[in-house]
Amino acid sequence: MRQKTSVYRLAKNTGISATTLQNYKNGIEPSFKNMCKIADALDVSLDYFRDEGEDKEDVRTKRKRDHHRSNRHYGR
Repeated sequence: MRQKTSVYRLAKNTGISATTLQNYKNGIEPSFKNMCKIADALDVSLDYFRDEGEDKEDVRTKRKRDHHRSNRHYGR
């Protein structure tokens, strides 16, 4: 939705039916294979779909902070 791509256009670009994409939009869990197709069509990484509802920049910052903390915990 952020890229303003219609379900119809995404269906054409991925080969996934519009009905299936609409099901995903309504909360049905997509297969890994289809998530890869969608990510490729939208030119985003699979990580883009993680941490729903959080700002993408905040997610990257949080992961870096968590990674730093875990390394410190294990004496790295």
